[in-house]
Formats: sequence, C-alpha cells, structure tokens
Amino acid sequence: MDFAQTKSLFHLPEGVIYLDGNSLGPLPKAAAARVAQTVTEEWGEMLITGWNKAQWMAQPARLGDRIGRLIGAPEGTVVLGDTLSIKVYQALASALEMRPGRKVILSDSGNFPTDLYMAEELIRSLDKGHELRVVAPEDVAASITDEIAVTMLTEVDYRTGRLHDMAGLTSKVHAAGALALWDLAHSAGALPVDVTGAGADFAVGCTYKYLNSGPGGPAFIYVAPDHADVVRPALSGWLGHEAPFAFDLDYRPGRGIERMRVGTPPVLQMAALEAAMDVWDRADIREVRARSIELTELFVALVEESCPELVLASPRDPARRGSQITFRHPEGYAVMQALIARGVIGDFRAPDNMRFGFTPLYIDEDDVRDGVRILADVMQNQLWDRPDYRTRARVT
Repeated sequence: MDFAQTKSLFHLPEGVIYLDGNSLGPLPKAAAARVAQTVTEEWGEMLITGWNKAQWMAQPARLGDRIGRLIGAPEGTVVLGDTLSIKVYQALASALEMRPGRKVILSDSGNFPTDLYMAEELIRSLDKGHELRVVAPEDVAASITDEIAVTMLTEVDYRTGRLHDMAGLTSKVHAAGALALWDLAHSAGALPVDVTGAGADFAVGCTYKYLNSGPGGPAFIYVAPDHADVVRPALSGWLGHEAPFAFDLDYRPGRGIERMRVGTPPVLQMAALEAAMDVWDRADIREVRARSIELTELFVALVEESCPELVLASPRDPARRGSQITFRHPEGYAVMQALIARGVIGDFRAPDNMRFGFTPLYIDEDDVRDGVRILADVMQNQLWDRPDYRTRARVT
C-alpha cells in the first residue's frame, strides 16, 4: 500500500499531529463534497423524492455490505443506523430472548461503560432476574460457564487497547451453550476482523472512529445468518417492519438483517460515510494492521527511552493490542492538554490514562518521531504544570 497516497486523502490541519483517530477520525477530503452534493443536488433538488431517486432508503444496507467486507461478514448481514448504544441494546435483548433458561450476561471491566449501562437498564426493564456479571478482562475465559446466556465484550479495550481473542472466546462461549456479542468500536478499520470465522452471533460497532464518518456517525449491527430470520428485534421501529409503507398497525419483522433497522436513516451522515469508505477501496486491512504495529512499536520504544516517568498501560506484545497505545501518569490530563496546545492531539481517560491512536492511513513515522519529541519536551520541562491544563473540560 502507498500510505503517503492515502494520507493525501484526508484533511489534516497545518501543524497538527493527530493521534486521536481511535476517538474521532479526521475528515476525508471527499466527504465535504459528497455531503454538499447530498444537500444541494439531492435534498435541495429532489426534495422527498430523494428517498427513491437518490436511493437514500437503500443506504443502510449498501453501507452495511461495505463495512461487512472489513469485518468478515457476508453480504446482507450488516445494516447501518441509530447509535452504538441502541445497537448494543438490540443485540443484547435479542440474545437474551434466544436463551430463555439462562439469566447471566457476562462482560468485563474493560468494556466501554455505555455497554454496561445498556445491559443494566435492560435487566431492570425485563425484571426477570437477569444478572450482569462483570469480571477482569483476563478472567473472562474462566468465567464462561453454563449459567451464561450471552457474553458482551468489546474486542479492543477502549482504555488500554488490550485485544481479546474473539475466535477463542467465542468457541468457549458456544461450548457452554451461550451466545457471543462483540463490540467492534475499536476494531473495525483498525485490524482484521472475521466475525464469520470466529462464529460471532452478534456484532456492533460505530463508524466515526477508524471508519471516519464524522462526529455522530451511525452505528452498525451484524447478525449471524443462522439467527437473522429468527431473532426478535426488541426495538420494533417502522423501518424494521416487513412493509414499512403499508403502515400496518401491527408489527411484522422484516426479513433477515432488515428487521434490525429502527428509525429513519441519517442521510447526511451516511453520505459522509460513503466518501470515507471509498478510501478503504484502496486499502488492505492486513497491510494497515502490519503498519500500525510498526508505528506503535516505534512509539513505545521512543517514549520509554525519553519519558521514563510514563508507565505503559497497553500490552507490550503488539499481537495482544489494537491500534492504540496508552501511557499512565498521575497528571495525565494536564500532560495531554499541554500536548494538545503544542499540536499533538491524543486524549485522556480517567483515572490517569493518556491514549494515542495510530491510523496508518494518515499517520506516518515522521508523525511518531515528532510527536514523541514534543511529548519529551513537555515531560522533561514540566510544561504541563499549569492550572489551566488541570481544569477539566466537558470532553476529555
């Protein structure tokens, strides 16, 4: 792959080293024109006829298939729409209903909190004695017993980048008679994923991180083909109906993955995602992964050499982590603000985690070296030690 060529496809502000694509991907240059076309030529000129003429209604399935190619899903098994929290709720509710004799949802403490929140509130709504059991990430395998209805795991830990063994854990889940739900928020577009090969029952993910759809971009959901026509969607929105425009008063689920649609698709966001996915037509996820490992290994080596007071929180073995590196420091928030003020953008996660994302589509070795040089200056000269850098913003 020509990574210099893919880097040219993104708008990267002058003087900025962007190491936060694991939180929000940068703007693909083609996205602005694609969204403008949707606004002016489609919405502006076609008005409501755009649903047919511009095929807006088909976008969720069309984009689902494009994402499916990145996560090892067959055509017709992935659909876009709504938020990741909604998709987690849908998948989890469906999985619990498929295992009526079991009451335990197994997750881990490295899972993103919203997944746990959705599980807790679903349990309260069902009021049937279900339990959310949260264990340490390294204890998941040993905790898979015949009590478990479904495991709900994020493949890549959002704080540390720790990578679960999807295939190995899913095999153990199935041997115990349970179902496996995987959150791919930090996986899709960062490393090779094979939901089919791993045997995942459900998978969900967002598109605004490594897939670069922009803030608030829609989420996706995958349902294994064996389940697609039997799962009952807990959120029975009109676009998941078998015939949405029949306007029946009674709900009949659509065929296959279509039943997992809920509300009206966000057409403008999906236009941005279409442009972003065009970049992936030039990319090989295996080469992206290999280059990501090279960049993260370089970053770790340089940081540990020049900033010994920072503690590596990510797994040292690159095969056991995603495409991010996390270092810990008691003043991590202030350090990150000092870095951002000097043009190196990462982010912070409580209590003391500084996260740095590495996306080879637009990050190269010079970015890594320059970023570490600035980080070393901030640490060695205690440039973070200012009251304004310690004042927490609403988004960290």
